[in-house]
Amino acid sequence: MPEDSFEDRTEAPSSKRRRDAREKGNVAKSTEINSVLVLLMGIVALRVMSPWLFKEMSWCINHSFQMISHPVLNQNSFLVYSRNALIIFLKLSLPVAVVILFAGVLANIIQVGFLFTAEPLTPKFERINPISGLQRMFSMRSIVEVIKSIVKMAIIATVAYLTLKGRYQELILLGDTTIGAFWVFILKLGFTLVFRIALVLIILALLDYGYQRFEHEKQLKMTRYEVKEERKQLEGDPMVKARIRSLQREMARRRMMEEVPKATVVVTNPTTLAIAIRYEQTETEAPVVVAKGKHLIAQRIKEIAVKESIPVVEDKPLARAMYDQAKIGQQIPVEFYNAVAEILAYVYKLKHKAAA
Repeated sequence: MPEDSFEDRTEAPSSKRRRDAREKGNVAKSTEINSVLVLLMGIVALRVMSPWLFKEMSWCINHSFQMISHPVLNQNSFLVYSRNALIIFLKLSLPVAVVILFAGVLANIIQVGFLFTAEPLTPKFERINPISGLQRMFSMRSIVEVIKSIVKMAIIATVAYLTLKGRYQELILLGDTTIGAFWVFILKLGFTLVFRIALVLIILALLDYGYQRFEHEKQLKMTRYEVKEERKQLEGDPMVKARIRSLQREMARRRMMEEVPKATVVVTNPTTLAIAIRYEQTETEAPVVVAKGKHLIAQRIKEIAVKESIPVVEDKPLARAMYDQAKIGQQIPVEFYNAVAEILAYVYKLKHKAAA
């Protein structure tokens, strides 16, 4: 993706985008931390194990000279020599190799936690596309990497110069020492030099990790369109959801209207509100609201009530209060019992007169 496309990414990355990037292995990680930690722990391991390594290597050299002084070269002796050489090599290298391997794993865990994915190994066309390669070669990231390499070399040269300058007099006097003392001095100086370089490079590695985090966050940023599309995927298309809600309301309204013919009385205010109430002593302990509505729905409830010969009673205060508090399919609140009881008594009186 071209660099200028990042200018349109103004929105913070969502948790889903972070999760998807992590599953693909796209995480903020500095190779400098890996290199420095491996170098530092390798030097420490060599320094700690140097007496043992020196002892083993001395024995190996003496043993080799003994075998050379009595050469018996045949197939069996060759296999014995090869096996012994392999055992000695593994014995000397495995401890340091294990420490270095542990350092590499630890560096990754510190930066990204426990993460295993084969996604970065998947072949991708853009990796072999020469145009994409040229874009990466002249990108800002490449420039930063070049600057970082130059700074590293300058740091290594400076630390080496200062370290050797401080031991200059001792280096001059090495010609008058024994071979053993010479090598002891050289090894100690080498350990000191590399250890100091590693300590200084830790600062550069931490700065590089901060830069990698910044770049990673920049790449994860989203455009407003991407945020909108992701919200659609997670929550559904708002237009579709609105249509579904509209259909659900229509179905609920239709079911409500089917209950109106079962009502005992309809209370109105009388023009804008209508509440249909049903009460049967054998069914419920209190009257139940079977339907209610405003404006056109209220008008439709009254039309059905007239058609089904259901009494329509005007009571403005009761209609307003019940519309706000009473719920469809539930019993009326206790505070309306008396008012509704009077209306029901009036309705029953009308029915008796009509029957007479």
